[in-house]
Amino acid sequence: MPFEPVQAEKLSTSVVRQIEGLILRGILRPGERLPSERELSERLGVSRPSLRDAVAELQEQGLLATRAGSGIYVAEVLGSAFSPALTRLFATHDDAVFDYLSFRKDMEGLAAERAARMASDSDLKVIQVIFDKMVAAQAKRNAEQDAALDAQFHTAIIEASHNIVMLHMMRSMFDLLREGVFYNRQVMFKQHTTREALLDQHRAINDALQARDPAAARAAVEVHLGYVWQALADKQKSEKNEGVARKRLQQELQK
Repeated sequence: MPFEPVQAEKLSTSVVRQIEGLILRGILRPGERLPSERELSERLGVSRPSLRDAVAELQEQGLLATRAGSGIYVAEVLGSAFSPALTRLFATHDDAVFDYLSFRKDMEGLAAERAARMASDSDLKVIQVIFDKMVAAQAKRNAEQDAALDAQFHTAIIEASHNIVMLHMMRSMFDLLREGVFYNRQVMFKQHTTREALLDQHRAINDALQARDPAAARAAVEVHLGYVWQALADKQKSEKNEGVARKRLQQELQK
């Protein structure tokens, strides 16, 4: 018969499984500091030796990292998603930005549709809280804060879709977004895009999610990212037109 005796799981193994699950589901994020050894052992209800064994195993797996004099952190497990060489290549080729936005439009549209159907009430509360922060930040006109909240809002939708692979893949995409590799909000503002317009687009996404309307949620995401795509296309066209206009001006000045 294909049965084997059941063996009790070591406490350290249980700790490893719990922390792995928290990292896998995006609850513990890359770069996040874990509580102190004393606090963590108390929260988990295990001895410090058992906790140390678990931490050592997770460090061997590359999921946790120690910083001298600072503590234990979740490793930057997304760091290898895009190599520095590929990131530089993206940054120097205009076509990459439009492929990036097309990819985001497809993936985030799907994520929003899934989130409207599968998100828990707490997931939707998280999205609402972030949107409320976006509204509150509107009057401050702090571009860095606006961009951070924008990324948080979209990340929260991905998290609410409850697809682990999509979560980690899109988080690596947002890292590039935050680094300004592809574009930044200032570009859109130069093309006469207003903060109010962008906020209204995020409001439409949030409203559809809170109403649990999958089709409307996907459509709102696609409208928003289509708007961004067009703003950047207009920027490129404007820059080309300016180059032509300068040549005409030089020609006239030389007559």
